[in-house]
Amino acid sequence: MKIIAFAGMPCSGKSEAVKIAKGMDIPVIRMGDMVWVEVRERGLTLDEKNVGAIADQMRKNLGMDIWAIKTLDKISQLEKTKRIIIDGIRNIEEIDTFKKKLGKDFIIIAVTASDETRQKRFLNRGREDDSLYIQDLKDRDKRELNWGLGTVIASADIIVSNEDGIDEFREEIRKILDKIITR
Repeated sequence: MKIIAFAGMPCSGKSEAVKIAKGMDIPVIRMGDMVWVEVRERGLTLDEKNVGAIADQMRKNLGMDIWAIKTLDKISQLEKTKRIIIDGIRNIEEIDTFKKKLGKDFIIIAVTASDETRQKRFLNRGREDDSLYIQDLKDRDKRELNWGLGTVIASADIIVSNEDGIDEFREEIRKILDKIITR
């Protein structure tokens, strides 16, 4: 199985990369969905504070790879597939868990964007768990960097900048995925 994982800071463009993959009929599992399920099961409001708190609490209580373990459960429900996209890796422990269970054919694509660009996107994207305050994005950045996201981005196999415009970014992601799939 070929595993392609997207990583990046919040609002860098991972969701847009995922849309491209879905358009190429590559199954996608978003790790954040596992957190959202947990938040809702606890009867909490799906917002930035609760999502972050639950993600952090479960990592502290159950291990840094808890969301990878939950994602593996979701992957096991898929019919046999030769490739899959995992969206939202946050630390090396998650990568190690995926490699151990899914094999070594694992490629990490980091999506990057400047703080200024990400802040503009944060205020405009309107995702269900987003806030309207830049400080919340800064707090989220700090939390995710504390989990090890910076190390994941630095160790990525491929780094794609998402600063030049949406059409250029989409084309770059398509080219990269085509190349990986046909290897």
